[in-house]
Amino acid sequence: METMLLSPEDDFKITEAFNQLRVRYKDYKDPWGFNLELCESTLRKLMPLYRSYFKVRVFGQENIQDKPYLVVSNHTGQLPIDAMFITIALAIDIQPPRVLRAMIERFMAQLPILGDLTAQTGSILGNRANCEYLVDHGESILIFPEGVRGVSKNTPEYYKLQPFSQGFYRIALQKKTPILPVCVIGAEEMFPLVVHAKKLASLLKLPSLPLSANFLPLPSPIDIYIGKEIPIPEHMN
Repeated sequence: METMLLSPEDDFKITEAFNQLRVRYKDYKDPWGFNLELCESTLRKLMPLYRSYFKVRVFGQENIQDKPYLVVSNHTGQLPIDAMFITIALAIDIQPPRVLRAMIERFMAQLPILGDLTAQTGSILGNRANCEYLVDHGESILIFPEGVRGVSKNTPEYYKLQPFSQGFYRIALQKKTPILPVCVIGAEEMFPLVVHAKKLASLLKLPSLPLSANFLPLPSPIDIYIGKEIPIPEHMN
């Protein structure tokens, strides 16, 4: 990847967004070490990739209102880069800005250094108790129900939803939190799949290890489509 710089326009947008977010999180206490300043510095580093390398486009901004959601998306791309795209989109390209709290797999939360970094930038272990805690505190949650199955699909299964859990339905019903459907298109092409290294994955204690011909992601343009919210009927629980 060639060196890319943050544009003046994006620098301004990030500054304005995090000025708003500092007001939102002024008195917020987080048990996992959420750090808004680290979120901003990390986003500044990633923004040129989002804007110039992957050329991310966002559609359906008008479908988002200023309230908490369970943001539910397909999972694609061999690596969870799609989570990064969606998080940046809702922080910078949609008003008002928000920090999505992504639910991640246990193996990722336990990784040295990376596990702490993801917690400080908003991601947490994806279990019911953590999700309910964040919903109760007015946070929007990013959920990939397909889990690892989504990012480790074989080539013929690209853009086909894999079997997924329905735990987020129960939380949405219990907490009366609307579901915001999201679709990411383009991430499958970043890492053309060659083989699943199942034995090596088992040795490394990883749930999956898809190997590609390229080490770095290809510059596949990414489109994020935000659907209309799915309201939760008051009489259901």
